[in-house]
Amino acid sequence: MAQDAAVTTPSPVDEGALHALWRSFAMIIVSEIGDKTFLIAAILAMRHPRLVVFAGAFSSLVVMSILSAELGHLLPTLIPRKYTQLCAAVLFLVFGVKMLQEGREMKPGNEKIQEEMKEAEEEIEGDEAAHDGTGLVGPDGEDIRRGPCLLAPFPAQKAVKTYAEAARNFFSYLLGPVFVQSFILTFLGEWGDRSQISTIALAAADNVYVVVLGTIVGHSCCTALAVLGGRYVSTKISVKHVTLAASGLFLLFGVVYLYEALLSIDPETVDLHSLS
Repeated sequence: MAQDAAVTTPSPVDEGALHALWRSFAMIIVSEIGDKTFLIAAILAMRHPRLVVFAGAFSSLVVMSILSAELGHLLPTLIPRKYTQLCAAVLFLVFGVKMLQEGREMKPGNEKIQEEMKEAEEEIEGDEAAHDGTGLVGPDGEDIRRGPCLLAPFPAQKAVKTYAEAARNFFSYLLGPVFVQSFILTFLGEWGDRSQISTIALAAADNVYVVVLGTIVGHSCCTALAVLGGRYVSTKISVKHVTLAASGLFLLFGVVYLYEALLSIDPETVDLHSLS
């Protein structure tokens, strides 16, 4: 009987992996639904083949998840893991408090998400205008996307832009312009986003491979939802409610990581048996 109990009892490593998996998955779900990258995928899917848009957006998010997780994986090599957990706790608590304030100040309804939808449409139209040769220069010789150009670009900037355009044209020829547009717009929209920073924090505090798996599964669900019915979903959800739900989840993550950090620093200081 003792052997059977020992076999069926889950190990701490398995429990930690499951916790990291659901944390990363839940974080992506509450962060990405209604986000700019979600809306970009939804708009592109209404103009182009859905499968191609999904492939481009999801590939971009997979690359972003791996890069973010690797950045977080490097942190414990610089500072002890117990302190990375403490930093993750502070980060999630700050995000949670900030999102709680934003959610309380928002008006109920879907006005906010309609504004973001309009911004996403303008970003897509600007990207298309920049690469089909239309809409770049106004009647006064003014760059519509950037306003009046007061200074000529440096030669290095022109060279970088030329190489970037050449690379985009090459991959557009190789993979298709819709795939490349979906990939680039999603990558740029996700870079520096709250979900990317949170992925770095999760990977610094938990198993990096489990975090990558959880974020990729979460991104696949959100991207599929955006491509299949993003426009309809955007009219039914309230950014206020989503933000408040995300703030509660982030605050919960912060408390959990703070507790784990205190345990790793000095288990006796948070001995629950001694407190009871």
